[in-house]
Amino acid sequence: MVVASLAVGGGVGIVLSGAFLWLEVGRYAAPQVPVTVFDERKVFAAYTVGLFVGVPIAVAYYLLVYSLVSGGLFGTALGLVGVVAGAELAQRYLVRSRYWGGRADVPFHAVSLRAGIGGILALTVVALYLGTPGTLTALGVVTAVLTAVALVALEVAGGLLSLRYQGSNVSRVGGPVPSAVFSAVAFFLLGIGSVAGLTGALGAPIVVLAGSLLAYRGRRAILADVPPPTGAPAPLTGARPLPFGRTTAGPKDDRAAETRRP
Repeated sequence: MVVASLAVGGGVGIVLSGAFLWLEVGRYAAPQVPVTVFDERKVFAAYTVGLFVGVPIAVAYYLLVYSLVSGGLFGTALGLVGVVAGAELAQRYLVRSRYWGGRADVPFHAVSLRAGIGGILALTVVALYLGTPGTLTALGVVTAVLTAVALVALEVAGGLLSLRYQGSNVSRVGGPVPSAVFSAVAFFLLGIGSVAGLTGALGAPIVVLAGSLLAYRGRRAILADVPPPTGAPAPLTGARPLPFGRTTAGPKDDRAAETRRP
């Protein structure tokens, strides 16, 4: 039963976080745009790191929920600090690292990292529910899946909120402090909802999901403002742009060969 619940939870987490990468990050990859504006290898590396970082953060989330159920104030505070600080510190390291940081496309790395964390949190929620004997109901499944969606949305919204950015289409600067406050309130609501009966169990993830979507929508323009990479030669006329901006290995230019003929 434990293995089955983990497998199902892992599937839900990967599908939800992968869907975000496919729909949102993929909007800025060729052929949706002429040239991919991010380094796809670094994006998937950041997502993979998020999956690993999400494991201790998921433990902190479990501690938060368990402490709220049992009435433990210290455990609640410790779990809340763990889930919020863990994600913020991981993103801070990423944007300042030599491999991921210092580039215009760092917002894509940040949201990919947070999507991976959200996927592991979604796994935790679904696996804990399915692994609890005698609680499997249709309403419970809906609540668990809704909470999983809210957690992924919360993490990716926090990823953009944590970036200090202000452009023509983004009026708010952002930073780790507003992101941490937003995440702390959202995680606390999710934890309270799990012990507040049916209304709280359904209402909390709906409120968190709505707030996360609004926050993400307000900062979504950050991704659109990332410029395409420079220095790559334009593709030949009639040639389709290669994926991920790799235009240097394009098809052979027969016109150049004709100019070298005697």
